[in-house]
Amino acid sequence: MIRIRPAAARGHANHGWLDTNFSFSFANYYDPKHMGFRALRVINEDWVSAGKGFGAHPHNDMEIITYIIEGELSHRDSTGTEATIKQDDVQRMSAGTGVVHSEYNHSDKPVHLLQIWIMPEADGLQPSYEDRTFPRAEKLNRLRLIASHDGRDGSTRINQDASVYASLLEGGQTLGLDLQPGRHAWVQLAAGELDVNGTRLAKGDGAAISDESKLTLTSVGGDGTAEFLLFDLN
Repeated sequence: MIRIRPAAARGHANHGWLDTNFSFSFANYYDPKHMGFRALRVINEDWVSAGKGFGAHPHNDMEIITYIIEGELSHRDSTGTEATIKQDDVQRMSAGTGVVHSEYNHSDKPVHLLQIWIMPEADGLQPSYEDRTFPRAEKLNRLRLIASHDGRDGSTRINQDASVYASLLEGGQTLGLDLQPGRHAWVQLAAGELDVNGTRLAKGDGAAISDESKLTLTSVGGDGTAEFLLFDLN
């Protein structure tokens, strides 16, 4: 079973410096039908203007993944971590018992990103931070693991039984993923067009997937490339 979350149906806010779309209820956007999917709680697609950003704010008991589509974003937090992540970088912050952080675009161009929140397997964990670069060649026409419970294959490590893949799938190319019994999946399409088991997704669409044993993903945008994240969830 595949249920599409159309891009145009997402929540939306434009604060001038921040233009954002919410796949699930977030901040002032509330929809009881869209509170998350399995352990996946937030997928926000953000555009942050040059020279702007999020001031210091707290988080706790959440796994937060930032995937940069284009541009760069600087991070600073109360553990003393400072880092700047760019296109093809992935940042993972486990908020645990509590962390305060800020995110700022110091460049002269907007930054386009996906921010993801995944509920952890337990509350009260030790806060931690990690970032990794996953070159485009590693994502081209394959599913590149970028986050997992055990940190396998060089992925970032998250405190949840979930695997997150990124892909850049050229037009006409197909990928497959077997889902174990009882597993679920979510696909978030950042660019291009994608066919998932016969269901067509357009840019910005998401898809909640249950009761499927195998996913077949085909880029159907002609010469375009489909960029997407795939979540394998319990």
